[in-house]
Amino acid sequence: MSLSRRQVTVAALAAVPLTLGAAPAPKAGRTLYIAGDSTAAQKYADAAPETGWGMALPFFLHKDLTVANHAMNGRSSKSFVDEGRLAAILSVIRPGDLLLIQFAHNDEKATDPARYTEPWTTYQDHLRLYVEGARARGARPVLATSVERRRFDAAGNALPTHGDYPAAMRALAREEGVALLDIQALSLALWQRLGVEETKTYFNWTAIEQDNTHFNPPGAIAVARLVAGELLRTRVLAPRDVRRLDDEIPTSWITWPEATA
Repeated sequence: MSLSRRQVTVAALAAVPLTLGAAPAPKAGRTLYIAGDSTAAQKYADAAPETGWGMALPFFLHKDLTVANHAMNGRSSKSFVDEGRLAAILSVIRPGDLLLIQFAHNDEKATDPARYTEPWTTYQDHLRLYVEGARARGARPVLATSVERRRFDAAGNALPTHGDYPAAMRALAREEGVALLDIQALSLALWQRLGVEETKTYFNWTAIEQDNTHFNPPGAIAVARLVAGELLRTRVLAPRDVRRLDDEIPTSWITWPEATA
């Protein structure tokens, strides 16, 4: 693929890969940045009750770990870079911070050259820009396979919808020594346990608008719980960094601010 001079520069600044050992000692004022798409993004009052899982993630993290949610509707790993959104994160990320990366939903759009990436080539190439850019600044990259859509077959089996993208991300995580949160596998298992009808109460699903991709508050909270649990399991975060993993989270905690001009 053809990368801009800025993208090549970011990739060339790669530092020595971090190991997947025990979580480092806490640093006051750490920030967890989210780079992703609409399933994670901040939603505003005009979109309620649609809720990105990034809106619920702070409920499960210690107050000293700030979430900076840069996820944006409709973006792929490619368009997020091309629009300068990764550069914006890299301009402020600091040593000890985390960069959580979740893309695939829009990378899959083969008819849209502005967003499409191929799983085993350009998708991995773009993900490396995030990984290497974070490491070059002393921050820790974390890859997360994309949360699954709500799709079932006639027998009630939850179906995967992301093709080779999760496998390509898993392979890249192994190759680069990056922590992987396998949200695709965990969410698919969760939808299977909940079943065809109950999953409707987790998505922004109505009889009029059958949205099987985006979440309402219960769904966003459920996925954020998976993310926080994986951050703990992979030792990206220590037990002291997480909270409420087994607690009921009131949906009233979700709020939608007014959009600013």
